[in-house]
Amino acid sequence: MATENEKLRNACVKAVETFQKINDEANAEIQSKLEFCIGSYDFDKNPVGLYEFGKKAFKILTKIKEKAPRKVTKKVLEDLEKALAK
Repeated sequence: MATENEKLRNACVKAVETFQKINDEANAEIQSKLEFCIGSYDFDKNPVGLYEFGKKAFKILTKIKEKAPRKVTKKVLEDLEKALAK
């Protein structure tokens, strides 16, 4: 079973995949930072960056879902929200 930090990492990976599917240049920075934090977490197992940029990604994805509901799945938001709540 995955640890809380692993669940957060996996939720952040799904967020990155969602940003890639949306393919909007406006999201390139948060996507890049999330990718960096995932790599950093894989290296040192310190989840600080995942929490920081996971929260920012959640806010951005929530706004995108309000404007275009089909672009962001409910599961991506729920998984990210649950992982960040821990």
